[in-house]
Amino acid sequence: MALATTMRPLVSLALPQEGAQRLATQLLLAIAGTLLLTLSAKTKVVLGPVDISMQTLAVLLIATAFGLRLGVATLLLYMAEGAMGFPVFQSTPEKGIGIAYMIGGTGGYLAGFVVMAAIVGWAADRSWDRHPIKLFNAMLVAEIVMMVMGFAWLATLIGAEKAWQFGVLPFVLGDLIKVALAAPWGRGLGALRPTPP
Repeated sequence: MALATTMRPLVSLALPQEGAQRLATQLLLAIAGTLLLTLSAKTKVVLGPVDISMQTLAVLLIATAFGLRLGVATLLLYMAEGAMGFPVFQSTPEKGIGIAYMIGGTGGYLAGFVVMAAIVGWAADRSWDRHPIKLFNAMLVAEIVMMVMGFAWLATLIGAEKAWQFGVLPFVLGDLIKVALAAPWGRGLGALRPTPP
């Protein structure tokens, strides 16, 4: 029983055990998550030559609280909203909407958000959110994977040199700061779970 308690994300404590009520609660949480992602995408901080959104911070915290399954489902719902033309992404509707926007320069980063949620959600499911170093490492790996995916896609569109110059370098410091912020906050979320007997 103790193992079962520690192998679940924080959000599982708020979910009904079974049936339609559980599904409805998960759906409401996923929708709330997409609203947080949208708000974080539109929140920009000027750090150096580029504006940095708070979106990766939101992805990391949602994945920590929701775990692998609900975290990834939330990100997929967010992508579906964007694909349907809702202006949920950072530069929508100014720079386009829907699938056309998603396959543009940010496409790899958007796909990377889903993988990022999977990595951190997997870690949270294994109670890494109770261990600050483990959680930080999982978040850092997730961040690197997302940046590699974004860089790889952008490089196919504008070339590797420009992709590195415009799609990676300006964001390294900001993303490291967000991981450094997310890890202790995620650790705080993990501490809310009861300690197993």
